[in-house]
Amino acid sequence: MAFTPRVAFFTDSFQEVNGVALTSRQFEAFAFRRNFPFLSIHAGSKAETETAGSVTTVELERSNAAFALESDLAFDPLLWLHRARVAQEICTFKPNLIHVTGPGDFGMLGAFVAHQLNIPLAASWHTNVHEYAAHRLEKLFNFVPEKPLHRISAAAERGALTGAAQFYKIAKVLFAPNQELVDLLHERTQKPCFLMQRGVDAELYHPDKRTPGYRPFTIGYVGRLSPEKNVRLLAAIEHTLLQAGLPEFRFVIIGSGSEKEWLAENMSHAEFPGVLKGEALARAYADMDVFAFPSQTDTFGNVILEALASGVPPVVTSGGGPKFLVNSGVNGFVSQNDHEFTDAIKLLMTNGRLLASMRAAARDYARSIAWDTVFEKVYGAYELALFRNQPLHAAC
Repeated sequence: MAFTPRVAFFTDSFQEVNGVALTSRQFEAFAFRRNFPFLSIHAGSKAETETAGSVTTVELERSNAAFALESDLAFDPLLWLHRARVAQEICTFKPNLIHVTGPGDFGMLGAFVAHQLNIPLAASWHTNVHEYAAHRLEKLFNFVPEKPLHRISAAAERGALTGAAQFYKIAKVLFAPNQELVDLLHERTQKPCFLMQRGVDAELYHPDKRTPGYRPFTIGYVGRLSPEKNVRLLAAIEHTLLQAGLPEFRFVIIGSGSEKEWLAENMSHAEFPGVLKGEALARAYADMDVFAFPSQTDTFGNVILEALASGVPPVVTSGGGPKFLVNSGVNGFVSQNDHEFTDAIKLLMTNGRLLASMRAAARDYARSIAWDTVFEKVYGAYELALFRNQPLHAAC
């Protein structure tokens, strides 16, 4: 790189347990390791500013007006009250660009400050908000007949996508976690869009952490338990396996969300350990035999990489980003429908040789994915799209 830009990074999730938060923490850690000047602005338990090495962290406390969009995602309509302090932090740091993670409360604040101070804006797409809107609407109006409900949800999805695209048009450069979204964003905004994938800690997530001894065939899930994750398919899979009279098995469903109660009431072979982190999560992955991820709305799927690194073959749908991480038939399966999804799990339950081969292939693939490589490419895109001539600074 001709020079290292000073980056102010606004993220709507940082402390939470989700893909955006994990990516945000890893981005900050990368800047710290490389000694890159980095200003990280996100929510915290109290308003404070800390500096460690090249990284300055500004935490803002969300107000009592904040409301939950999901168990691990909030929105504060009064976050704007911090704009003067944030503008001052920006002027002190003097960034060459502001990078936001999307149209949440912190993303909107970052976009506003970028416009106010004439700083180039980068924006990354992490969540398929249009598909989430459609799924939530279908759940809310499930009393409506199927055909009109689908028309309503399709209209909501188109409207949400149009609205999101308007936000991303504000930015000068865009990032997305899979090629389908890169193409979609470029088409909708006519702005340069680059691939920003994610990495995995292949030392934390490791097959060697598998607990010795016998256990039932273990089908795992890790993630938010919400409608857009399509988690009710797990209950249908359990029913099919029981009807088929297959050997002993169990589901280990890790996470929290609005669908947890329904799953607990409708599944007899499932354990719900809640949200796990660190070593506890790594051991839980290693104890799985197959990873079932029925979501069709995820843009990437960090949990897929974590399962692969743990030597656990994933079964995913053909919708969204997880399919780009699975070499179907080699390190897992990409299913075209619910029937194929269940059949893939049944095959791995009954074919030990195939399961062993896929476990090895899963681990080999994950070892090739590194966070540093991901963020090196992001900084390369900054230079290519924003700083071909000379670096820009805040107009303070």
